This record gives sequence, structure tokens and C-alpha cells, in this order.
Amino acid sequence: MDDRYGADVLATGWKGHGVRELPRVPASRDLVVEVAEDGFCGAVVGVAGGVVELEDRTGRRRMFPLGPGFLIDGRDVVLGPPAAAPVATGPKRTASGSFAAAADARARTARASRILVEGRHDAELVERVWGDDLRAEGVVVEYLQGIDLLDAALDEEPPSAERRYGVLVDHLVPGSKESRIADAIARGRHGAHVLIVGHPWIDVWQCVTPRAVGIERWPEVPRGIEFKLGVCRALGWPARDQADIARAWQRILASVKSYRDLEPAFLGRVEELIDFVTEPS
Repeated sequence: MDDRYGADVLATGWKGHGVRELPRVPASRDLVVEVAEDGFCGAVVGVAGGVVELEDRTGRRRMFPLGPGFLIDGRDVVLGPPAAAPVATGPKRTASGSFAAAADARARTARASRILVEGRHDAELVERVWGDDLRAEGVVVEYLQGIDLLDAALDEEPPSAERRYGVLVDHLVPGSKESRIADAIARGRHGAHVLIVGHPWIDVWQCVTPRAVGIERWPEVPRGIEFKLGVCRALGWPARDQADIARAWQRILASVKSYRDLEPAFLGRVEELIDFVTEPS
């Protein structure tokens, strides 16, 4: 007969005799776990108020209380809150990697020079990573709604040595419509004070690395299908209407935490434009 008290009938800890202690695992972002009760399997996308949110491979999200009831690689674990991030002791940096200005520093008065981008998503992505730097330099970002409108915009407010324009273009590759327009403007009357650069992808969505978004790669969308709609369908994201497309973009944008989440070909072009419009006259 098993003696649960051992040699000492007054010994403590008899309630835990024979009970296996489960390993405690912090619910760090992107950790993949399985819910023992119903088999739901997903990656950690958020933890708040004692609740963990999991997202499966189809994009479906569910929330569960932290604690026991989870499996990792088939083994029972206790899921706990993520470890606190270490407190940085050195100078703070912006999302672009630059040293941040002092907390009480005021934004600079806007320059006459500015950066033009093709659409709202482009502007929001630039703001996400370079917003602090642009405010410190007094650079305004405006969107054109298409490079086709660039020539008219330059005619309306002509550039000069004191008013330079840096232009960021999607799909700027040899032989494209975008490259022909850019070449014509560079050779024209405004070319001396305008710098047009671009990235090779069809849409600015692809400037975010697949790793940051949590996908293996950006899907190839057949010709004739609107790019954003095709991407959402290929990834299994809702794509019923424009509201779904907007939510997809917010999901992509939220995945960008710093310049490390952007493709180098996009990073270099934006930095080039900032240098161009902030260069002394």
C-alpha cells in the first residue's frame, strides 16, 4: 500500500505527491499552440487581460484564457503571459532606425519641398516607418492617386530649387507605363527639380516582407484580376467588398513594426527621396 505521507505523517506537500508539474511557456508572438479541448491550432497574435488570441492558417481568430489546456508539439503546457521586454537604456530610435528626437522637441515648419506617392496605402506605409523623421525634417507626404496625374500636379505648383518634389512610384520597371511617364518628366521642363524613384512590385502591399505578414510569399495574381482582391482570395482572407480590402490592408500595415519589416528595394528608395527633398538649396 502506497504511503502518501512518507516516513513523516506531518510532512507538507502530500497533496502534490505523484502530480506531474507541467512546463510553463510564455505566450510570445507567433508561438504555435493547440487547444487541448477542441483541437484549434494557431499562432499567438496578442495577449491582454489574461487572454491569449490565436490565429489559424486560414486567418480565423479565437481567444482563450491563459493557463493550462494547451499543447505544443503534442505535449501539455501551461501558457503564461509573455516575458516583459527589456528596458532600453540607450538612445531611443524611430521605426526607421534613426535616433529619435527629444520628447519635448517640436515638429519643424513644413518645407516647400515634399514627397509625392501614388496612393493612400503608400502614404500610410511611409508614415508608419518614417513619420517621426519626416516631422522632424518638416517634410509633407501627399498622394497623387496615380502617376498619370503627376504632370498636371507639377504644372499646377511648379518645382524649383526651393520647392523640390520626390516621387515614389509603384511598378517602376523598364518598359512599363510608369517608367515611360517618369522618363518623359525627367527630360521635360520640371526634370531638374524632380526625382522619381520606384520599386519593382505591382502594389505597395508587396513592399512589406512576407515574414512580417506571416505568409510564405506574396501570391501571384493573374492578369485581369484586381491585385488586392486576388491577394485576399489567394490567402483565404475575406474579399467580399471594399471594406474587406481595407481591413486586409490594416492587417498588413499593423504587421510593420520597423524598417526591418520592409523590403530593402523600398527602404532605399524612400531614404533617397528624403535626402533629395531635405538637401540644402
